[in-house]
This record gives sequence, structure tokens and C-alpha cells, in this order.
Amino acid sequence: MLGANQADPAAAQNNNGLLGAHFPLEQWFYELPICTRTWTTATVLVSILVQCRFLTPFQLFYSYRAVFVKRQVWRLLTTFCYFGPLSLDLIFHVFFLQRYARLLEEEAGGLGAAVPGAGGQVAWGGAARFSWLLAYAASALVALAPVFGMPFLGSALSSTLVYIWARKNPETRLSIFGLLVFRAPFLPWVLIVFSLVMHGSVPKDELCGAAVGHVWYFFNDVYPSLHDGHRPLDPPAWWCRLWEGRPQDHPHADEDLDMHNNATGAEPVINRDIAAAGAGT
Repeated sequence: MLGANQADPAAAQNNNGLLGAHFPLEQWFYELPICTRTWTTATVLVSILVQCRFLTPFQLFYSYRAVFVKRQVWRLLTTFCYFGPLSLDLIFHVFFLQRYARLLEEEAGGLGAAVPGAGGQVAWGGAARFSWLLAYAASALVALAPVFGMPFLGSALSSTLVYIWARKNPETRLSIFGLLVFRAPFLPWVLIVFSLVMHGSVPKDELCGAAVGHVWYFFNDVYPSLHDGHRPLDPPAWWCRLWEGRPQDHPHADEDLDMHNNATGAEPVINRDIAAAGAGT
């Protein structure tokens, strides 16, 4: 029998195991790359604040007059973070956002893990490249928003990422509810048709997102092969310097990349059987 000041080694080991254990949701969250994790967190947090009436959608939408005349500059960010109140539709949006943002960010890190910076140093490529993609897409969508009357741009930005991923992975086969099977390049158009059927109107945000995504895809995957590898939309050196010295995007990046290289050679890491719940977009 143990004395008052003695500890049971087995109990201590169990307690340490419980304290050090990660719940599945927590593990999933911390395995997300930094940009995807930040955007996903902001999306959920903003919806909760609106649901609890700490914020209203009228404080979040993008308006040229509100931003550039009234100086409400936060709208340049919040317009990309609000997908509606807490609902099943929000869950679908968050699913597509985190899934395809994560795939593109991890692929950016795997295809160009080191981006040259100043003084011969390197920046972590996944975050630098993917954040530059987000900056480009967000700027383009903000410019298009007044023309097409789009106050909230989160769905459009998500559609941009879906389009780019789909074009980069032409051989990937997808299915919706196990009924409709198609190749990845058709995914944006399948989602647009679903949105048209469900809402009865042309989804301007998804069409604009696809257009912005196509420009990025063309100048990064088609144009370089025709112009000696020149990539006009690559992140500039000053942007890369912002990411110098950052840790890896997620703790298992090297392991994932090694497994990927051993299994598939130069192909990106992707799930070949994605059950895409397209009704949410």
C-alpha cells in the first residue's frame, strides 16, 4: 500500500497519456496548414459571433463606399469570412473551404518547399505561395464585386480554390453521394449546376470565382511552358521575405512529403475517392 507522499507509477503514466493525448478534432485542426487553419477558424468564429448577435452581417459585407469613403477597412477581410449563420449550409462551405484550401497549400509546399528570399535564405514555400494566391484572388474578387453586386466574397474565393485544384488534378475521379462519378475538372461546373438547381438563380459568385481561378491556372500551369518557364504570378521576393524563418506549415510536412514521393513520385498528394457533398455551394 502506497504512503501519502508516494505516487502510483501506472496511474502517473495513464495521467500523462491522457494529458498528452489529442482529441480527433484537435488533431485535425492543428494538422491544417497555417493559412487554411486561420481562414477556417475565422469563418467559424465570425458565424458564431453573428449567431450570438455580437455582430451583424451589415457590419461584414464589402462595399466600395464603406471601405474607401468611410474607411471601414475591416470589410476587406470579413467579406471573405462570413458564409451565413450556423447551419448545415455553413458546414458544407467549411468542408469545401478547408479541404481544397488544404490540398492546394500542402501541394504548394510539396512542389516548391523552398522559395528564394533575400541573402540566400529561404522561406517556407507552402505558406508563401498559397498566401500569395489568396492575396491575388481576393484582390481580383474585390475588383469584380461592385460590377456583379457581390457583397460577400467567401463563396467566390472558395470557388476559385476549387477550380484551381480541379484543373491541377485532371485524372482524379470524384463522386457525389456515390451516384455521379466524374473527373476533377468537371467539379466546378457540377457545383454551379447544383447551386443553380437549388437556388433558382445563376451563381454569380461561383462563376466569378471560376474565372479568377482560370487566370491563375493559366499563368501558372499553361503560360510557363510557352514562355521558357516564366511565371508572372509567382510571389515576389518581398512577399517571400515575410515568410522567412517560419516553421513548417504543419508538424508532419516532411513525413507526408516523403510518403508521397515514395508512393506517387511527382504527383501531388490527393484523395482519389472524394465524396463531394456539392449541395452546400
